[in-house]
Amino acid sequence: MKKTILVFLAVAGLMMYGCNNHEASHDETNHEEHADHDHGHDHDEAIELNNGEKWEINAEMRPYIENAEKLLNQYLKEKGTDYKKLATDLSNENTSLIKSCTMDGKSHDELHKWLHPHLELVDALENAASDSEASEIVTHLEHSFLTFHEYFQ
Repeated sequence: MKKTILVFLAVAGLMMYGCNNHEASHDETNHEEHADHDHGHDHDEAIELNNGEKWEINAEMRPYIENAEKLLNQYLKEKGTDYKKLATDLSNENTSLIKSCTMDGKSHDELHKWLHPHLELVDALENAASDSEASEIVTHLEHSFLTFHEYFQ
């Protein structure tokens, strides 16, 4: 339990750092506004479309989401059994994703509604106590990526 809490706090810290670590081209006002931004989202909060359209994800973040999905699909295709390795690989992609965050505004908020539960699933996979528990979490990760594609492009 303590390990789960520590992992969650570490991921939350990385998310706040990554989302506040904008490129130098951002002016001081934008940086201050984003630094004051609250990242505490309700996990049950529904993701909304952008006036009926999917939200655009910035180019810097897209490769990490795509790589993570490829890792999961490869694991499923090969009927993988090393779920701890999958969890580590997914966690590494998530860390890079968070560090590459330059989004702000409503699209950023909506992405976080997807990302927080997704990160929790990866953490749960890292801490799975059995193959059957891991299998159930992998199924939830599949659904997480389906949800991502439903709301983001």
